[in-house]
Amino acid sequence: MALHLSDLGGEAAVSAAEKSIIRRAATLTVELERMEERFATDGEADADALDLYSRTSGNLRRLLEAIGLRRRPRDVTPNRTGYIEGHAV
Repeated sequence: MALHLSDLGGEAAVSAAEKSIIRRAATLTVELERMEERFATDGEADADALDLYSRTSGNLRRLLEAIGLRRRPRDVTPNRTGYIEGHAV
């Protein structure tokens, strides 16, 4: 929760509703991590567990979007010099 609160400017800058969403997002994050540990320990996951994991992940994404998660695209276009050097014959 502390990291999400920090991302939003600190506890004083967050509304009660945002804190509620953050609390739920933190709970889902912990449960997803527990599932991931189980998958790793067992060496596999059954179809029902994967379905639950997938749905929970989607719900987490929606909660995080509600508090401001956003995509930050980065430029991956190579510069001309790097491109030429990488393709020199």
